[in-house]
Amino acid sequence: MTKILFVCHGNICRSPMAEFCMRQLVEQAGLTGRYEIASAAISAEELGNGVYPPARQLLRRHGISCDGKTARQMTAADYGRYDLLIGMEEYNLRNMRRICGGDPEGKMHRLLDFTDRPGDIDDPWYTGDFESTWRDVLAGCRALLDHLERI
Repeated sequence: MTKILFVCHGNICRSPMAEFCMRQLVEQAGLTGRYEIASAAISAEELGNGVYPPARQLLRRHGISCDGKTARQMTAADYGRYDLLIGMEEYNLRNMRRICGGDPEGKMHRLLDFTDRPGDIDDPWYTGDFESTWRDVLAGCRALLDHLERI
């Protein structure tokens, strides 16, 4: 089983979008038993809070429920627990390495680095553009799943 942890700043927008998007893609492909998927934050700012309402509404419009999801902070123990730790932007990766004491096994990546247009996924908390973030998350999750199924 491949274990994936999606990570963003607060675990209320991008990383839950990626978590639940990836779960849907895995389920649609009939691969549910092959993946464990979760998400976390690099900060403690939103701990215990649910998915931010515009992100929750966007997921719902795409037929995806995120009911029961609350923000949690990434810990150093997550490095041993997960096979891949996927950040949404370079800032996330720097903080993920700090939390975990580095990345000696090369498990940390940005989500869009699996696509043909590597880079950061903008934080819709600041941009207000949840649709653009969704398109990036969906493209990244599709490319990640394709990559994992090819290796």
